[in-house]
Amino acid sequence: MTQYPHLAILVPSPDNEQHAASWPGLFETLAAPLQAMGAKVTAEPWFGGPPARALLAYDGVLPLLAWGYHLKAQAWADRLKAWDELGVRLTHPARLLAWNTTKSYLAQLADLGAPVVPSLMTEDLTWQDLDQARAMFDSELLVIKPQISAGSHQTVVHFPDDEPDDLPQGPVIVQPFLPAVGEEGEWSLFYFGGQFSHAVIKVARTGDFRVQPQFGGRVRQVMPSPEAFDAAQSVLRAVDQDLVYARIDLIRCLDGDLRLMELELIEPNLFLEHAPDQGAAFAGAIMASID
Repeated sequence: MTQYPHLAILVPSPDNEQHAASWPGLFETLAAPLQAMGAKVTAEPWFGGPPARALLAYDGVLPLLAWGYHLKAQAWADRLKAWDELGVRLTHPARLLAWNTTKSYLAQLADLGAPVVPSLMTEDLTWQDLDQARAMFDSELLVIKPQISAGSHQTVVHFPDDEPDDLPQGPVIVQPFLPAVGEEGEWSLFYFGGQFSHAVIKVARTGDFRVQPQFGGRVRQVMPSPEAFDAAQSVLRAVDQDLVYARIDLIRCLDGDLRLMELELIEPNLFLEHAPDQGAAFAGAIMASID
C-alpha cells in the first residue's frame, strides 16, 4: 500500500445543479476517516471535468458520490469503458460497476440463489406486461422504475386504472408494491471488506413509498435480525466477488420473507454517522484495497 495514498472520490458533474449544494457535506463525511488514516482525498467530477486519463494520478478512485450517472447513462458507460481500458484504479472494477448500473443484475442474482424481490424485466413495457406482473406477484399495486435509475428517479406506483402516459419509457423493472416500506421499513446492511459494519432501517413517510431521507424517510440504527443476516449473506455468496464496500437493501415481501431490493456498489449513502466506529472499518477496507 502507498504510504500516503492520494484518493479521489467521484462527485456530480459541474452541470448537476440538483446536487450542487448537497454533495460537499457528504464528501467531508466520507473523506474524514480516510484522512484519519493518512490519505489525501480529492473530489473529482465523474463527468464534465478533467479527461478520463486524469484519474490515473490517483492510488484509488471511489465512485461514492457519482450522483446523476443514471441521467447520463451513455456517458457513464463510456467513462467506465475508458477507465477500464486506461487502468484507472477503481475500488471496484469497472465491469462490476457496469453490471451494478442496470437493475437486471437482480434477475441474475435470483438465478444464483439470492433472495430477491419478485421482478419482471422488460425492454418496452406493455399492458400485457402489467397484467402478467399482477398475476405473477398476486398484487394489484405495482412499482415501476427504469432499469437504470437512482434516488427513486421516475419510479411510480401503478394502479390498474392508471393512464398509460404515467408509465416510464424504455427498459424498466416491475415489482409488487410492498406495504412494508412504510411499516417495518427497508433494511440496509453495510459490509466493508466483506465484514459487517452496521445497519439502518429506513421507513417511508406516511403516504409515500420512497425511503430516502430527501423524501422524508426516517432512518434509525438497528442490529439486524438473524433473518436479515442470512439474506445478506446469500446475496454476497451469489455475487462471489471481493467487495470493498457494499450496501445490501432488504425489504419484507408479500410472502413474509426478507428479500433483496438493491445491492448498492456505486454511490450508496453509507450512513457512516450510524456506524459504531464512525467509518474506521470503511476507511480500513479502502486502504487495504490499494496495491
